[in-house]
Amino acid sequence: MLLRGTISAPLSCLRLRSTTSSPPPLNVSVSRRTSTTTNNYSISDQDLDSRGFLLHRTIAELNLDHLNKVFVAVGFPKRDPDKIRTALEHTDALLWMEYRKTKRPVAFARATGDGVFNAIIWDVVVDPSFQGLGLGKAVMERLVEELVAKGICNIALYSEPRVLGFYRPLGFVADPDGIRGMVYSRKPKRKT
Repeated sequence: MLLRGTISAPLSCLRLRSTTSSPPPLNVSVSRRTSTTTNNYSISDQDLDSRGFLLHRTIAELNLDHLNKVFVAVGFPKRDPDKIRTALEHTDALLWMEYRKTKRPVAFARATGDGVFNAIIWDVVVDPSFQGLGLGKAVMERLVEELVAKGICNIALYSEPRVLGFYRPLGFVADPDGIRGMVYSRKPKRKT
C-alpha cells in the first residue's frame, strides 16, 4: 500500500478503516480525534480561581459523600462510597472542581484506559446549581488535554442522548469509522 499526502496524526494513532461502511452508532458512544492543544481553555485557571473554584487532579481532598450527592443530583444512582473509592483508585486521570465557599465538589470527570492508546471518560457531572457556568466544559477541556499529553490516541465516552450536544463543541463525534459500541449485559434468570 502506498500512502500519499500528509499524515496529521502520529503514526501510533492511525487506525485501519474497514472497507464496508455501516451507519454511525445510535447514542452508544462517541469518540474524539486527538490533536495537539495549546491551553486555549474557555475559562482560564485564573478566572476559575477568581470565581471561587479550585481545580484538583487527585482524590486526596475529595469527600466521596459530597461527590455522591452530586451524582444523585444529576440522576445517577447513589453509589457505595467504598466502591467509588475503589473506582477512583483505578482511574488513570481525573479532575474535579471545588467551590471554595462550601468546600464541596461541584464538577467532576474521570478517565480509565490502558494508559497508552485508549481512554474512556466516565462520570462527567456538574452540580445542578452550578450548571450553565461553563464548569463542565472547563473540566472536560483539561481532562482531554491531560489524556492527549499522555499520547492517548482514542478517547471515548458514553453519554445520554440528551447531552450529546454538550460534547460536540469539545471535538467529540459519533465514531467516524462507524464502529458500534456494545455493552455486556447479564439478564437475571427467571424464577420458575
